[in-house]
Amino acid sequence: MVERLTTAQALNRALRDEMRSNRQVVVLGEDVGRLGGIFRVTDGLQKRFGKRRVFDTPASEAGIAGVALGLALAGFRPVAEMQFAAYSYPAFEQITSHIAKYRLRTMSRVSLPLVIRMPVGGGLHGKEHHAENPETYFVHTPGLKVVTPSGPMEAYDLLTQAIRDPDPVVFLEPQVLYGEAEVGTPGAGDIPMHQAKLVNDGTDLTLVSYGAMVRTCLEAAERLATQGILAQVLDLRSLSPLDTDSIRDCVRFTGRAVVVHEAPMTLGVGAEVSARIMTECFEQLRAPVLRVTAWDTPNPPPSLEDRWRPSVERIVSAAYRTHSHARPPG
Repeated sequence: MVERLTTAQALNRALRDEMRSNRQVVVLGEDVGRLGGIFRVTDGLQKRFGKRRVFDTPASEAGIAGVALGLALAGFRPVAEMQFAAYSYPAFEQITSHIAKYRLRTMSRVSLPLVIRMPVGGGLHGKEHHAENPETYFVHTPGLKVVTPSGPMEAYDLLTQAIRDPDPVVFLEPQVLYGEAEVGTPGAGDIPMHQAKLVNDGTDLTLVSYGAMVRTCLEAAERLATQGILAQVLDLRSLSPLDTDSIRDCVRFTGRAVVVHEAPMTLGVGAEVSARIMTECFEQLRAPVLRVTAWDTPNPPPSLEDRWRPSVERIVSAAYRTHSHARPPG
């Protein structure tokens, strides 16, 4: 059925559908029950499924992660919520030292099917600790899968697949997209969780991005098109593992690439994507790979956020630079 859903509603629908089809799916976190989550992603779930399957926890992120780990070991499929991404840092030891390691620790005899959801990114002019992008920490940790949607229907499809996955998934939700609406059919997508998606065709260069920045890249592509520059936009969707095949195919076709993300530049996902492009596409590259990211500083005060996050103007400027670059012969 075609519906108009916001990202928050799509995530809620995914949780509801998976809880209805699998009684082992449980939801836990701070204020996820009676309140329905601060962004209302879990709204109504406790009333529908009861307090044993949707329950509030103390304000202890390490405890939330540890309980989720124990529930997964006991045969459940827990979906744990961290209220904001930066709040996950107290749980970092549980996530990286234990949750990520269990399959290897048990020589694959024990899987750990759990999802850790967390809002990420700016756009709402939140204060410190309320707009961070810590994806690199989790991507750098073997044993964790990391995915992020760029819109409502992608959110539904990715969360559904994440809950069904046998391994731990860190699910990053761009909070600026919670209220963004889209018309579509939830569950109609047939793209595997770890496959990238080409969301805009073009022949002149490739914009590679993920999460909220995909929409910013699409706006940049529209502006570039008015100047006769046709840009592909590739939505990575999965940050770990990366779909290197799709990245390679796109960049070999256009010969130019700009990687865009909201996290700071140094050692960000864009550095890994750029390195893989250089390895896989060196002979086809007609210009150096460029990156457009946030600055290498802590998240600024709300009044400076728009200057800190990548903008359409910065992406267009990078696209002009790579498009005008001519690789010398030989």
